[in-house]
Amino acid sequence: MARYDVLIVGGGLSGLSVAHFVDKLLPGRSLLVVEKAPRLGGAVQTFRQAGFQGEWGPHGFLDNTAESQELLRDTGLYNEAQAAPLGDFYRYLCHRGRLVRLPQSLASALTTPLISGWGKLRVLADLWRRPIPEAMTIGDWVRHRFGPELLPLVDAAVTGSFAGDYTRLCLDSVMPGVRKLELATGSVIRGLIRKKREAAKGQGLGRLPSMLNFPDGMERLITVLAQGREVAQNTLVQGLEPGGGGDWRVRTDQGTIEAGRVVLAAPVNGGLQLLSGLRPPPVSCLPVSRIVNVVMGLSGRAKVPYGFGYLAPEREGRFTLGAMFTSHMFPDRAPSGQVLIEALVGGRRHPERLALDDEELISAVYEDLRQLIELPEPPLFSRVLRPEHGIPQLEMDHPRLLAWRAEMERHFPGLLICGFGWDGIGMNDMIRSAKNTVLAMAAATGRQDEAKVKAVYF
Repeated sequence: MARYDVLIVGGGLSGLSVAHFVDKLLPGRSLLVVEKAPRLGGAVQTFRQAGFQGEWGPHGFLDNTAESQELLRDTGLYNEAQAAPLGDFYRYLCHRGRLVRLPQSLASALTTPLISGWGKLRVLADLWRRPIPEAMTIGDWVRHRFGPELLPLVDAAVTGSFAGDYTRLCLDSVMPGVRKLELATGSVIRGLIRKKREAAKGQGLGRLPSMLNFPDGMERLITVLAQGREVAQNTLVQGLEPGGGGDWRVRTDQGTIEAGRVVLAAPVNGGLQLLSGLRPPPVSCLPVSRIVNVVMGLSGRAKVPYGFGYLAPEREGRFTLGAMFTSHMFPDRAPSGQVLIEALVGGRRHPERLALDDEELISAVYEDLRQLIELPEPPLFSRVLRPEHGIPQLEMDHPRLLAWRAEMERHFPGLLICGFGWDGIGMNDMIRSAKNTVLAMAAATGRQDEAKVKAVYF
C-alpha cells in the first residue's frame, strides 16, 4: 500500500495551489494529487477553435490578492500574464434597454444616470443606519443600508460573479470582510474610509486592479502548476478513514492509499459526499448555478463598445445575463479584423434556458445583443460551451457549513478542507484559501482565515 505525507483530493486550481504551497512551505514532503477526471484544472479550461480563444470557465482574475501574486511570482507566470487594467476599460450596465457606462470615479458616480439624485443621497444614510446582526441576504442588507435604487447594480455584480440571485445569497458568506467592517464601525462608508486611510499611510492611494489572463488562456496556469507533479488522474476517491498512528486511509477505485495528511480540495458538493461518511453535514449540498457560454466571432464592422463587457440586471428582462468583449480585453483572441464576444445565459434564475439547443441559444443571444450593440451582420463563427461545473451558491445555509468544517478539522486531526465553494468561488478566493490551508497544516493550530474586504468590480 502506497503512503504519502500529504494526499490532495482534487486536481483543480485549489488542489494544485495547495500542492504548490506545500512544496514551498513544507519542503521535502511526499505528495500525491488524486483527480477523478482525465484532465486537471476542474472549471479552468481554455477554448480554442478557428482562430478564436475563449474560456469554458473563469476568464481571469484580478491582481489585487497577495497569495495569487505570490503564486505567479513563484511559478514565473507573473512575467507571462496579460493585464487588462480596470482603470483603462469601461464596464457597462444594461439600463432601460441601452448600455450605460458604470462609474469609475467619484465624479462619475455623482453624475451617473444609473441612480437618481435621491438615490445617491439615500446611500449616505449608511452613516447612521444601525447594523442588523442577524444573518441577511445581500438584497435585504443593501436595501437596509443603502436603499432600493442600488439593487440593480448589486444584481449585476452578483450576476457577474455567481450568476446568482442576490435575494438568496448570504451576505456573511459572500462579503464577510464588508460585514465585519460594518459590525465593527456601524457604517460601511465610515469603515471603508478608515481602512483606506490606514492602507494609504506612507503608500499613496491605491490603483484600480487589472484583470489577468495568459496568451495561451487560463489553462496555462494549470499546466504550470502541474509540471513535475505526481498525479493520479482517472482515480475516484470513494472514502476517507482515520487510520492508526494518525495516518489516513484513502479508498479509491484503484486501491487504498495511506497519508499523514489529507487535504480535501474538491468542489464543495463533491467534498460533502465524501465527508458525510465521517460525520453528516448540516446540509447535503449547496445549490449550484449553471450557465452556458455562447462564443461569437463577429466581423470588424460590429460596433462593440470599448471595454470589458456588460451585465444586465434581472429587471431589464434580457435573455443574456451579460457579455464579455474578449478581444478588447486581451490580444490575439480573434483572427485579424474580427471581434470575439462571449455571452452568458442561464444562471440561478433561468436554468430553463439551458435546455434550448445550440441553434436556439445562438439565435436568441444574437437577437438580444443586436438590440444593445450595432451588429450589422450575423456571427461569422459561433459555438455554445456547456461547462460541466456549476457555480456553488453561497446562500443562507453556507455559514453553517463553514462552522461544520471548522468542527470537522478540529475533530479529525490531519484532515483539511478547501476547494471551490468553501471560501468563495473566484480564482483569488481559491488560491488564498489554498495557502491558508497549508499554513494551518504547518502550524497545526487550525484555520486562521481573516475576512478580507473585497472591492466589488462589475
